[in-house]
Amino acid sequence: MNTYLLVKWLHIVSSVLLVGTGFGSAFYLFFANRSESLEARAVVARLVVRADLWFTTPAVVVQPASGFWLAHTAGWALNTPWLLASIVLYLLAGACWLPVLWLQLRMAREVEAALAGGRPLSVRYGRWQRAWEWLGYPAFAAMLAVFFLMVNKPALWGAP
Repeated sequence: MNTYLLVKWLHIVSSVLLVGTGFGSAFYLFFANRSESLEARAVVARLVVRADLWFTTPAVVVQPASGFWLAHTAGWALNTPWLLASIVLYLLAGACWLPVLWLQLRMAREVEAALAGGRPLSVRYGRWQRAWEWLGYPAFAAMLAVFFLMVNKPALWGAP
């Protein structure tokens, strides 16, 4: 296997980890947040934070590093329309993901504190939860669009 194919494989696997972990984590925390069980929320919130640290964060680093290397090696200019659109959408997803990380940490700490103190969740947990959910929608839509652009490489504007 040549270096280009190895880096391409790494790029694809890291994209699967990035989107798959994000979607799986969002699925479980979304439904745990609708449970009355603080124990369930605490376990899921803790695991979501862990999954982001172990899987999502490394993938976030590998994606642009491998992507820029692949584009350079293949001779694609970064202003190629489909590639430029992919980069902008990736940055949009990242702009949503960074506050999501902060919110997940706060939510995990809040639910742990509520459990330890034998009290209900604070009102701010609900605000964090709603913000976390609403930031996820554009992030996932952006990543789905990136997948489409990467696979199809459409001529969006100007010369292909």
